[in-house]
Amino acid sequence: MEPIIHSIIDKETGTWQYIVACPNSRNAVIIDPVLNLEPTQPKIMTSSADSLLDVVSSHNYTVVRLLETHAHADHLTAAYYLQRRLLVLQQCKVPICTGYRIKQVQDFFAAIYNVPKTDLDGAFDHLFQDDEIFSIGNLTAQVLHLPGHTPDHSGFLIGSNIFTGDSIFNPDVGSARCDFPKGDPNALFQSMHKLLCMPSHYNLYTGHDYPPEDSGRDPMPYVTVAEQRERNKHVKGGTKQEEFVAWRRARDSVLKNPRLLHQALQVNIRGGRLPRGPGNSQTSFFLTPVEIPSLLTEV
Repeated sequence: MEPIIHSIIDKETGTWQYIVACPNSRNAVIIDPVLNLEPTQPKIMTSSADSLLDVVSSHNYTVVRLLETHAHADHLTAAYYLQRRLLVLQQCKVPICTGYRIKQVQDFFAAIYNVPKTDLDGAFDHLFQDDEIFSIGNLTAQVLHLPGHTPDHSGFLIGSNIFTGDSIFNPDVGSARCDFPKGDPNALFQSMHKLLCMPSHYNLYTGHDYPPEDSGRDPMPYVTVAEQRERNKHVKGGTKQEEFVAWRRARDSVLKNPRLLHQALQVNIRGGRLPRGPGNSQTSFFLTPVEIPSLLTEV
């Protein structure tokens, strides 16, 4: 059985969000939902997440899991917001799920951003083991560990479709950066090779799409494994691992940080919860590490 798949892009961050549903039971999962943040206002908005709920409602789906492929550094997850909304709409708590290696990512960034341990306890309701099997109604889904972009990165195999997160991009974009803590271009090459070894007709749904300016195309949610093998600009058939690793490291060395890096990480290691403001304020506060001249460090 193949799932029903709704691909909804968040244009501000180039993020693909997915609703994947069982055609028989109407049970569904939501993968990598986006919480909108405009840092120049600054204000958090829920337009992308609300559009997902509109699709769920219009198709009479019951959401059974909220899935995160990894701790994103370029957008805030809307998983907790959706969990709160679905608690009212469905009268049950929908679990937020990700791979178990999120714990090492949480520990690393909690130290940088001074995140209390109590903010991380129970941030995710279920931590997947590698190759874990779970159900979406009558569909069977499998968790794939796909490290490299981040160490906690997972993908989800559902029918003949793999939701790859940032482990592979469309052929004319290629691959994701590996310069975040514990990122590893060698591991990313192996993860991409793992995907390229899947059956040729499988669809690889990516976490982002950034169409090159000269491509003239609109954002695409997926291409087939066969298309990736033939055309992926970074790892198509015949690409040697050492060549990819050398190129990826050189490229990553000149990349700027994502625009929402600090806000995203502080929210995403909390499973979508916002840092607390003072008292009962509706304002949230984020820490922003800044390098300073040595003279300014003197007491």
